[in-house]
Amino acid sequence: MQLGLKASTDERQIADRLQYHPDVFEFHLTADDFTTAGWAHLQQMVALVQQSVPRVVLHHPMKWQGWRCELCVNEDAHPELYRFVMDSSRRLVDFARATGTVALIHGGYNQKPGEPDLVGDWPNLKVAQTVVLGRLSELASRARGHVVFENSMLATFQYGHPDFERELLALDLPLAYDVSHAFIVLHGDNDALIASLRHLAPAVRHYHLVDSMGQTHDSLTLGTGLIDWARVLPELNPDASRIYEINLANQWDCAEMLVSHRYLQTVAARID
Repeated sequence: MQLGLKASTDERQIADRLQYHPDVFEFHLTADDFTTAGWAHLQQMVALVQQSVPRVVLHHPMKWQGWRCELCVNEDAHPELYRFVMDSSRRLVDFARATGTVALIHGGYNQKPGEPDLVGDWPNLKVAQTVVLGRLSELASRARGHVVFENSMLATFQYGHPDFERELLALDLPLAYDVSHAFIVLHGDNDALIASLRHLAPAVRHYHLVDSMGQTHDSLTLGTGLIDWARVLPELNPDASRIYEINLANQWDCAEMLVSHRYLQTVAARID
């Protein structure tokens, strides 16, 4: 069973993860990684990790100067945010293609209380969603095989809705599937989660495995939430990579990821 771990570009975090010999390594990037010094450091860390890890994923920054990096951002309303989101996404995708890695771009995040309504800068949700799909299609064509798009809890890019999933499959977009995000969107409905996982599995190239109570973005260790992993595990695309994206008590110790891995191994043994 694949062991997938996640870290920033911090060398202490990377050393902690590498000691467990992961099969998949995902970098959680920030806007600082796109500065001149940050980019040089990122290149060095990717080269280091690639010496021992066969699959490397590069997670696009979640925020820029306090703003969510929403792919639906309206250029007219927020030109500087738009430039960062699109320029950094294209740069990351090009880097992934050049290095044989995979760039992960979020189709959306989740608007929190008090944050600007970036979807509301468009006439309606459908227009915002169409903008997102167009931008994803551009990025996919830029580096086919080296980019995936992750589901969100924002309505612009949610899994769990069959009509929208059919639209994604028709566009032939390479997907990343965060199991907890879909579970939360589906209000903790395991039956609906299984249906979505099964529907999208042929298009999924990467998974985020993380438990949840199905109400908020809680990022729990596997086995401590309400997701039925014995039903989920057989629905995962076996050719896709996967990591454990768990809240850590200590960012320099990936203990909760390892506990999650051991739990899933136990689940797999029971299924067999």
